[in-house]
Amino acid sequence: MQIFNVLSKLIDYPSDELMENLGSVIEFVSDSSEINDTEKKTIMEFIAWMRVHTTTGIQQSYVETFDMVPEHDLHLTHHIFGDDNGRGPALIDLSEHFKGEGLELEDGEIPDFLPLILEYVSTLDDMESRVFLGDAKKIIKIIADNLDEAESPYSKLIRIVENRSYLVEAA
Repeated sequence: MQIFNVLSKLIDYPSDELMENLGSVIEFVSDSSEINDTEKKTIMEFIAWMRVHTTTGIQQSYVETFDMVPEHDLHLTHHIFGDDNGRGPALIDLSEHFKGEGLELEDGEIPDFLPLILEYVSTLDDMESRVFLGDAKKIIKIIADNLDEAESPYSKLIRIVENRSYLVEAA
């Protein structure tokens, strides 16, 4: 599901490379049959927001949004464990899952970082991606709600992720 690859890039720390390739992103989103019209509109509005700012300005906004406000943290286990010792085993389990699937983390990468998870999910089929994200749907919703409250342009991208996840209820 390439939409998750696009969302991964847009939700991650904005790079010069991303800014230089926004035209390709626009073309892909416009031509994609896997992205519905509402999602296309949301992604295009976000890209339009990016295009009226400098890379440095977007980077500053990113840091102020995600690095300075714990309620917006894109590390999913942070919202469950905070800095508690219980977070470590969850991160190890996720790292082992990724390794078992052939995804090698770079030094310093924390496996619960939403853009990294989206990169992984982009390699899955539709149902697999919905189920995998379903495990984190409640956390993704919390992050989206917090970003909505802050009127962040990132909130609508996180909502796409939330809407594409499938919450599996315990039987």
